[in-house]
Amino acid sequence: MAHAMEREVKQRANRRRRGLGVALAAGILWSGCSQSPVVYHLTGPTMGTTYSVKVLPKDVGEDRTAELRKTIEEVLARIDIEMSTYRPDSELSRFNHHAETTPFPVSAELAGVFAQARKISEASAGAFDVTVGPLVDAWGFGPEGFAVQPPSDEELARLHERIGYQKVEVNTEAKTLRKLQPDVACDLSAIAPGFAADRVLEAITALGYTDLMVDVGGEIRAQGRNDRGQSWQIAIEKPLTNERAIERIVSLDGISLATSGDYRNYFEQDGIRMSHLIDPRTNKPIAHKLASASVLHIECAMADGYATAMMVLGPEEGYEVALREGLAVFFIIRDDAGGFVEKATPEFERLTGENTPAP
Repeated sequence: MAHAMEREVKQRANRRRRGLGVALAAGILWSGCSQSPVVYHLTGPTMGTTYSVKVLPKDVGEDRTAELRKTIEEVLARIDIEMSTYRPDSELSRFNHHAETTPFPVSAELAGVFAQARKISEASAGAFDVTVGPLVDAWGFGPEGFAVQPPSDEELARLHERIGYQKVEVNTEAKTLRKLQPDVACDLSAIAPGFAADRVLEAITALGYTDLMVDVGGEIRAQGRNDRGQSWQIAIEKPLTNERAIERIVSLDGISLATSGDYRNYFEQDGIRMSHLIDPRTNKPIAHKLASASVLHIECAMADGYATAMMVLGPEEGYEVALREGLAVFFIIRDDAGGFVEKATPEFERLTGENTPAP
């Protein structure tokens, strides 16, 4: 399954891939969880990155890890065959190669993810857009890697004709997708990892487990308590380029956390930082001072997508959208002195009222 949700997910694993949302949305570290033998900890490759799942057993006397691993990998394999752009036989790849404007039948899950993505696109005025791939490739963050020189305005204008979330219609009842323009192609790598975390948690919960944490490519959903009897403690990473440090620790129980940032995947050209995060509205890399955005949401897919949207929007516009939509967002912004300042929405402060910044 390592060939699935490529670009963004691999960026989050600190590889040179495109980022739909996000730079190090895997800018999240485990915190406050002991390695007690009474915790099942399962890991493995998926979607070009890794998964990590911690589960407190129902019955301490019986090892259920084989059952859990089978459940986890069945869910991830199903999502891979639905949403991978690396697999030519996936539903998404076949839709991308469907050069017609007739309805294309898909699974309920794929239609549902497109519907979630469209909601985020509409709320962010197009800052989040699953059709942005051609622009990301042109700037050197796609499969071909570094661009020898920036794309010309003419090339960007030509590619922009293929961009626009409105160019794909979603019918969740009929379970179909329809292109309004035959050459449109879509990539779900800024929302699929979060969606996978949602589905994995639901599948494990269906087995009767109540205390667990799921991380797919850095997108985390958790419920219940850890082995210390606490809510799961997750650290938001300080957006430093050459080292790893904790900015703030939050507690998760029945909620998800996703982080997007620009501090791991970028290059400099003529003294200018070129982020892998491309604004589909301008055709260019983002050029503001927002270093990372962390989103709390019940659904990890929505947290995943909104984290990308916030990064594209930037500190001012992103904060305004987050307020309007009632989102829980934590922004880390670069200041003129080379440091960082924090800014959180009221909803984020409400949900993390008992949390304090990391020492």
